Amino acid sequence: MKLFIFFALITSSLSQSSEQNPCISPDAQKSCAVCIATAKECAWCVSEIYEQENRLRCDTYENHLRGKCMPEDIEYPQDNSQLTENRNVGDGDNPENAVQLQPQRARIRIRPNKPVRIQLTFRQAENYPVDLYYLMDLSNSMEDDKQNLAKLGNLIAEQMSAITKNFRLGFGSFVDKVVSPFVSTLPDKLISPCKTSLLEDCEAPYGFKNQLSLDNETEKFAKKVLEARVSGNLDAPEGGFDAIMQAVACESEIGWRAISRRMLVFSTDAGFHYAGDGKLGGIVTPNDGKCHLKNDLYTQSSVLDYPSVSQIANKVKEKSVNVIFAVTKDQVPVYEKLSQYLESSITGELEQDSSNIVKLIKDNYQKITSKVILRSQNVVDNVTVDFYSRCFGAEEKKTNECGSLKIGESVNFSAEITVKACPKDKRQWTKEVVIRPVGYQEKLVIELDIICECECENSENEEINSDRCFNGNGTFECGKCTCNPGRYGKFCECQADDLSSKESVKQCIEPNKTEVCSGRGSCICGECICDTRSIDSLQTFSGPYCECDDYSCNFYNDLMCGGNERGKCDCGNCKCNDGYNGTACECDLSLDKCTTDAGLVCNNHGVCKCGVCQCDGQFTGFKCEQCPSCPDKCQEYNPCVQCKAFNSGKKTEQECELCPREITKYDKLIERPGVQLCQLKDDDECWVYYTYEYDKNGEVVIKVQNTKVCPEAVNVLAIVGGVVGGIVAVGLFLLLIWKLLTFIHDTREFAKFEKERQNAKWDTGENPIYKQATSTFKNPTYGGQ
Repeated sequence: MKLFIFFALITSSLSQSSEQNPCISPDAQKSCAVCIATAKECAWCVSEIYEQENRLRCDTYENHLRGKCMPEDIEYPQDNSQLTENRNVGDGDNPENAVQLQPQRARIRIRPNKPVRIQLTFRQAENYPVDLYYLMDLSNSMEDDKQNLAKLGNLIAEQMSAITKNFRLGFGSFVDKVVSPFVSTLPDKLISPCKTSLLEDCEAPYGFKNQLSLDNETEKFAKKVLEARVSGNLDAPEGGFDAIMQAVACESEIGWRAISRRMLVFSTDAGFHYAGDGKLGGIVTPNDGKCHLKNDLYTQSSVLDYPSVSQIANKVKEKSVNVIFAVTKDQVPVYEKLSQYLESSITGELEQDSSNIVKLIKDNYQKITSKVILRSQNVVDNVTVDFYSRCFGAEEKKTNECGSLKIGESVNFSAEITVKACPKDKRQWTKEVVIRPVGYQEKLVIELDIICECECENSENEEINSDRCFNGNGTFECGKCTCNPGRYGKFCECQADDLSSKESVKQCIEPNKTEVCSGRGSCICGECICDTRSIDSLQTFSGPYCECDDYSCNFYNDLMCGGNERGKCDCGNCKCNDGYNGTACECDLSLDKCTTDAGLVCNNHGVCKCGVCQCDGQFTGFKCEQCPSCPDKCQEYNPCVQCKAFNSGKKTEQECELCPREITKYDKLIERPGVQLCQLKDDDECWVYYTYEYDKNGEVVIKVQNTKVCPEAVNVLAIVGGVVGGIVAVGLFLLLIWKLLTFIHDTREFAKFEKERQNAKWDTGENPIYKQATSTFKNPTYGGQ
């Protein structure tokens, strides 16, 4: 296991976070058990070398590896989980055998402050058993409601049977405590409280009566409701809390099944008495929350006080009962507030004659069953359980509730369990946590084995009165000595008597100071044992009084004292190497970076300070080589840019390699002060653009635009094709015009011919030129003969 941990963690980053390291606190160094309980990252090194080198035994696993503690010497307990009962969710052959929550039992080995997750699945089973107990106020004002309830009994069964075929129905009633001032204690009123006449059909007052235990023969319901008689009391609030407590607590008497969705419909038109009201009738004994039914009657009504709201809430939660408060409009606000304190309860408005009771039960049943809520039980102060789910979405969120759940649909949850601290009592190192969907008897039982001790602390691994501890004055365990009473020190070498303790402390206080070991260490036998820094356990305090450190010096270029090349931190101050000075060794005294190739310092136009030229006047650049009137160096850099960037130009390959300039190509050049823009025209008549500037070391940096700007090439083929195409197009156009004119002329001539032909006066069957050889004349005188 330890080798597995080693290979798993060695691949991660070994650099220490700048955040606080909880593992190196003084308390965590006391023992391996305290160490592993401090944080999930903490591990304990049992190597004896650690004690000799004054290293911290409790640290992160990564720091131990950096400190050369072998993996087999590191105590780093790992959590694990095992499902001991994991039946799949499903409907089952019988409704009672349905599984709605998976898994059912699990065992988790967990270490403090390291959360462990376990996956859960909930599925609404089809035809899951339902037990519905109707608890009704039968004071005189509910007479009309009782009659309607009897009529609607079969309809309730019919509507619920459409939801589940495994349905049972029961009926109970309540009035109030039979003591004054809750009911009239006059003799005749104790017999028939409704009217003055003893012959009236009114039942004597009572606290709670189980009229019909839960039964699948639902036709009995209407009969029992009709047979039940109303009663009466004096004050407006009723004894409903007594009735709820008995109806929930008396499981066998009421007939609640072990596997079923339990529903209690509470119907009234009045408020309720609660704990403390019983004192008005001289009842001071608190309600015990137990079942007191005999012959279906509540026998302790006049002995025990009313239950409190918290007692009702706890009993409803314990027995997994869903409560529907069906109350009249004026009572809805009161019972809505009460519903906030009762798990899986809801309030609905009841018509004055209870005519809407069937719809009320059905609607509120669907509201309750359309969502699942997970709750944890038996959770003590040092254990927390958080739930996460995606419900039916894509994003996981912290929630213990999912809605819009339909029968046959499954929804997944993650339960995250965290142990905050180890209990002092070892018997509490094993705990049992229960996760239950609200309103169901099904549950997930989790056995927690809390890792509160390392393997090296087991009795078989201890060396009592070990020779490794000075003269056997301690027990050697987990790589260190646990000293016997009266001894202290790394190896129990010190004796803890008053004189030696006082004298040794004096030796640990710096002259003219008051703090022992400067507040940075512990005084052991007159010697300061310095603490480590709270951020990095590899950085320690030093000095005979822990007055020095090696981490609070100034930084340069993100390195303390500029790095080992420039200097080192010595008791909080930078001790610079030759050639450097400054509070962070930031100043380079060498003139090399300010000197040009010609041997000029800052080109004789400035002063070199800490390796940087401070230029005179209008001169700029790293070595004061630039000014507005100074010529640029574009001509000097052009050949190297051509050959290195584009493999062109007059330089040969060997000459190009001699170019000392580092040239980089970029998509886009950025112009800013101190950057010189250059352009050149290469052999292809293309323009090349580049910039040059000087870095902090005085080296030129050339950046070339990776694309050239070239003139567009002449497309001969396109020109020839265009000319030929134009000529052909013009010829076709002229031919088309000629054809059009010819067509118009012919059309006109033909029209003219047609017109003349139509105007001709001769018969088309005769020749107008032909004349006969004889002529015939008629005498008009004899024209009539």
